[in-house]
Amino acid sequence: MQDVTITVMDREGVSHELLAPTDMNMNLMEVMKSYEIAPEGTIGICGGMAMCASCQCYIESDHKLAKKSDEEEAMLAEAFFVKENSRLGCQIHIDPNLNGLKVTLAPAEE
Repeated sequence: MQDVTITVMDREGVSHELLAPTDMNMNLMEVMKSYEIAPEGTIGICGGMAMCASCQCYIESDHKLAKKSDEEEAMLAEAFFVKENSRLGCQIHIDPNLNGLKVTLAPAEE
């Protein structure tokens, strides 16, 4: 088992260093929920189906991530607070290449 370290800046501006397992087929949204980075019911509302953008985050490090799926692109096209470095946490699968990843959780939709 290998864990990776991911730094997440929450919506209140507080930085959290998370240990994420690479052997459990988890995504970033699930890891953030397990650490309770945001109040329950404000992240991962759709259960990780790329249908709500509640787990939108800004990639702050230079990690090479998998290409956005058509579903992720479509959801981000409709989401609030989208930036050039926006991704959906539910679409970022935890693997060893993510060690040191830094993200900022996007503001909650209004």
